[in-house]
Amino acid sequence: MTNRFLFKLERLLEHGRAPLCVGLDPDLDQMPGRFPDPLAWNWEIIAATSDLAACYKPNIAFYEALGADGHQLLGQTLAAIPPEVPVILDAKRGDIGSTATAYARACFEVWDADAVTLSPYLGRDSVQPFTSYSDRFAFVLCHTSNPSAGDVQGMSRWGMPVYQRIAKLAPTWGDGNVGLVVGATYPEALAEVRALTPQCWFLVPGVGAQGGDAAAAVAAGQRSDGRGVLVNVGRGIALADDPRQAAEAFAAQLRAPAPPPATDVPAPRLRDLAQRLHALGCVRFGQFTLASGIQSPVYVDLRLLVSDPATLALAAQVYAAMLAGIVVDRVAGVPYAALPIATAISMETGLPLIYARKELKTHGMGKVIEGEYHAGERVVVIEDLVTSAGSVTTTVETLREAGLQVTDAAVLIDRQQGGAANLAAAGVQLHAAMTFTTLLDILYESGRIDAAQVESVRSYLAASK
Repeated sequence: MTNRFLFKLERLLEHGRAPLCVGLDPDLDQMPGRFPDPLAWNWEIIAATSDLAACYKPNIAFYEALGADGHQLLGQTLAAIPPEVPVILDAKRGDIGSTATAYARACFEVWDADAVTLSPYLGRDSVQPFTSYSDRFAFVLCHTSNPSAGDVQGMSRWGMPVYQRIAKLAPTWGDGNVGLVVGATYPEALAEVRALTPQCWFLVPGVGAQGGDAAAAVAAGQRSDGRGVLVNVGRGIALADDPRQAAEAFAAQLRAPAPPPATDVPAPRLRDLAQRLHALGCVRFGQFTLASGIQSPVYVDLRLLVSDPATLALAAQVYAAMLAGIVVDRVAGVPYAALPIATAISMETGLPLIYARKELKTHGMGKVIEGEYHAGERVVVIEDLVTSAGSVTTTVETLREAGLQVTDAAVLIDRQQGGAANLAAAGVQLHAAMTFTTLLDILYESGRIDAAQVESVRSYLAASK
């Protein structure tokens, strides 16, 4: 069945509409004096924006607050919206069983809304009565703009904030008809959620009166096709002396080409991980003798990750983001340092784990590769860091001999000492969360190392390539 909300929205966008959602929130305490009643206010907003809006979003609270009159007002307001423009009923419902079913019936059968906003707090079964309407859409609260949102949404276990968990879970609660509400006042959260959900639609409130920037929201949250973000503006239009002029200004911002992402600026999650690695002692600066006998001004030991579950989980999320664009059936850890990391990645992504033994097993089944697999499957090799890539290459060869397809390897740190080129020669693309240069930049900018240490390591890297 065609999804009514997406059909209307995408048709308007294809015909040149900006992804502007106009709020219809008749707060009597703020109603301009030129209007005799809230219906006249809503009618003016709709008349001024009906050829500009890609969507309307009435917040049901302002109508319910008016009692029986509000019930009538909502019906009259919905009737005034052109039928080709979709409507999101901002209800933020969240309950289970027959109560959720009744809420869904009210939103979709009584009010005939195309979409609704929902709270995820009660889990999947509180959302499914809404997503069972396959022709309608649901936007689940993910990362909101209110000041104390982080008290709950930012709570973390195993390194993953609640809002990131919602970003991964909620889209699975429907069949392509679930989006996320992500506030515009935190562009970095928009970018992080987009990395976790490459195809999901976002409803982005907080632009205008709440301080969010429309263009920044689009740049941070858009999909690879340039869509996927629907920006809501309420008071910025409703309280303007000229609502049409205000709507045109916001639409112009949303139509403007989004600036390309700054590829040289590490994402907040990567900055956090780099600083955690340094604090944990995974990255140390001084004078060290490596296994090769070479003197190095830096030493990296990612085996320490096993002692800090939160940082290990954060590393797994970073790997998961790299794997998001790769077609893969299983992940394979390189013994020994990468095995705990690969296990965390498997738990984070749901991808089954295998690993090639470092020593030949002479008893039992005599397996070379541990874990279940099938010839022809696509495997990504997981290593903690890469220097010359010798251990990764050995693992790749073992997996290929078993009939597995291996064309990609993922590491946390590329030491920039020839590993990427060596892997390319073996037909393997290296995906690195960060280079040593990026790691140095983050640690220097955060005040953890000084300029002399940066220069010492840069000189060492240049001489050892």
